[in-house]
Amino acid sequence: MAGTQRPWFALAVLMMAYTVSFVDRTVLSLLIPPIQHDLGISDTRISLLAGFAFAIFYTLMGIPLGRIADRYNRRNLIAVGITLWCLMTAACGLARSFWQLFAARVGVGVGEAALSPAAYSMISDLFPRNQLGRAIAAYSVGLPIGSGLALLIGGLVVDAVAGLPPVTLPGAGTLQPWQLAFLLTGLPGLLVALLVLLVREPVRRDRTLVTPASAAGGTGTAQEASLLAHLRANRRVLQHHFGGLSLLVIVVFGSTTWIPTFFIRSHGWSAGEVGTAYGVIFMIFGTSGLLVGGQLADRWWRRGRTDAHLRVVLWSVSTMTPCFVLMALVSSAEAALVLLAAATFTSSLHGGVAGAALQLITPNELRGQMTALYFFVVNLVGLGLGPTLVALVTDYGFGDPQALAYSIVVLAGVAGPLSALVVVTGLVHYRASADRLARSTAG
Repeated sequence: MAGTQRPWFALAVLMMAYTVSFVDRTVLSLLIPPIQHDLGISDTRISLLAGFAFAIFYTLMGIPLGRIADRYNRRNLIAVGITLWCLMTAACGLARSFWQLFAARVGVGVGEAALSPAAYSMISDLFPRNQLGRAIAAYSVGLPIGSGLALLIGGLVVDAVAGLPPVTLPGAGTLQPWQLAFLLTGLPGLLVALLVLLVREPVRRDRTLVTPASAAGGTGTAQEASLLAHLRANRRVLQHHFGGLSLLVIVVFGSTTWIPTFFIRSHGWSAGEVGTAYGVIFMIFGTSGLLVGGQLADRWWRRGRTDAHLRVVLWSVSTMTPCFVLMALVSSAEAALVLLAAATFTSSLHGGVAGAALQLITPNELRGQMTALYFFVVNLVGLGLGPTLVALVTDYGFGDPQALAYSIVVLAGVAGPLSALVVVTGLVHYRASADRLARSTAG
């Protein structure tokens, strides 16, 4: 394959892998009502399945897997991760209790933890800096496409099999329709693991911390010392970056996890209606938001704004917050749908550029570990707490499942402005870190 085509082929395959990851991660949100009915569990327990069960090991395993990505073959690591999370998604369909489903969701998180640290590192070696925002945004398109497909296909499947009796499969026993949805979602993704093996491992570029030990795959103590030194030198910018994005993700995941259930409870829609509408919105407006955010960051960066990527993050959180609040408050389902489209677009602006911003202040040899650390903090806080905070406010604050809309308002109205404040006060620290790394690599 020609040299000019190879980076884009690799990016396309990585985007497919990211798409599959979000299909497997998101399908649960559309299956909440039947799971609650069959397993007899509350909103709070459902939120633990959607957030904490996935997030805790997704975040914990990300750091050692990021270290592996910095030392060894990143392509092979991704292929193994895809295989694991697809099998564990299928295992969700065999669960007979809350704790069995919890354990399977943990397994999905462990598998998916292998993907982004290795993928971000590979993309940073495949593309020049002035294309990095667009490249990582294109990779991140897997989020809206995967989530949209999960909602769209999942909604159609749920409606199609809702009136059917349970199905008995050899070796699996009698399965309810929501269990079949997990099986049908998880297993096809194994084909993407095979496709990943066609991607070449890229040569690592801009290495500034190479030592004989790290180059030979030795103990890596020099890299560990360099990581700690990097964290100390950039502690202020990382506090603002990780803190601001954590609060942003609390709003995004806390709201989007419950949006299908919100439309079912507040507007009387069926799972199929919600899945079709929200799935199309996610794919169109989520994708366009990601690509616009990447293009905007690259344009500003070429004009000399070294904090361009974080400025896009600031625009994202500042515009999405009122959209989520108004979406939950309007009485018309059609108006809520329009506001959901706006919220999806604006909340997606940050998706690729937040990770690209981190790459631009991190030496090559530390990118996998820093990406893993970023996902550790942001997802542990955002993904782990977001859905559960909404459920806790609903269950114990309002004490009424029909008050779900107001729980979304509370979450967005508090965490959104705090996120914007943390990001904007960190811009000066980010510019200093970006300039420092640029000087070191130029020298």
